[in-house]
Order: sequence, then C-alpha cells, then structure tokens
Amino acid sequence: MKINFRRIDHVQVCIPPGAEEQAREFYGRVLGLEEIEKPAPLKKNGGLWFKVADLQLHVGVEETVAASKRHPAFEIEDARAVRSYLERRGVRTRDETDVEGVVRFSLFDPFGNRIELLEKKAATSAGDQEISREQS
Repeated sequence: MKINFRRIDHVQVCIPPGAEEQAREFYGRVLGLEEIEKPAPLKKNGGLWFKVADLQLHVGVEETVAASKRHPAFEIEDARAVRSYLERRGVRTRDETDVEGVVRFSLFDPFGNRIELLEKKAATSAGDQEISREQS
C-alpha cells in the first residue's frame, strides 16, 4: 500500500505544567498567533493550540522539556524585520547556517523550544546580477 500524504497538519512544542499563561503571552501576543479551541476530550491534558498559516502549532504540557535539535520551521515574509521585532521584545534569537536563497534564524520561546523562521528569496538570473553590479 502507498500512503498518500497530503500536508503537515500540526507540529508540537512542549511547556512545563502550569505555564499556559506564559505560553499564551509569548505565542499569542508576542508572535501574534491566533489561539484556537482544543477539542473537548483533549482539554484535560492542558496546553494550547494556535493557528499558523494553514496548519496548527500545538503547545503541549510535558513534565520534562529537554533541549534538542528538534524544531518546527515556518516560512515567513521579511525575516530581517521579524527578527528585529522579536529581539526588541527580548526574544532570544540565533543565526543559522547560511543556505543560498534563504534568510533564516531561530528563536527560542520562554521554555527553550527552538523555532526556525525562514524567508525564501526569489532566484535572480545572471542578467539581473549583472545589472545590479553595474548599478553599484
């Protein structure tokens, strides 16, 4: 049988028990994500859900939140301005390895979860590069 994947539905990061209000402040107010209602049977588990473009970010409750390389990555617009905005609000950010055609960095939520934000730049043709050199 071939599994026909359609898209990513959601990603999850974890917070310690009792930290929902701090997560709501960070994800809802600082990042500006829209909080969405969790299904009734899952509310007893704690945590929050947010809308991110056409998918969801689930902020789940876990007793131990360990740092690791795992992380979600979201494509955004105007990565440099977004990073500046976050840093002015005291959000810790980190440079990521350069990838041609991509502006990228990571941010860390108050619980140590890493979230990568990236902006894909349109490829320029050799002719466009030549014009740019002549104008500079």
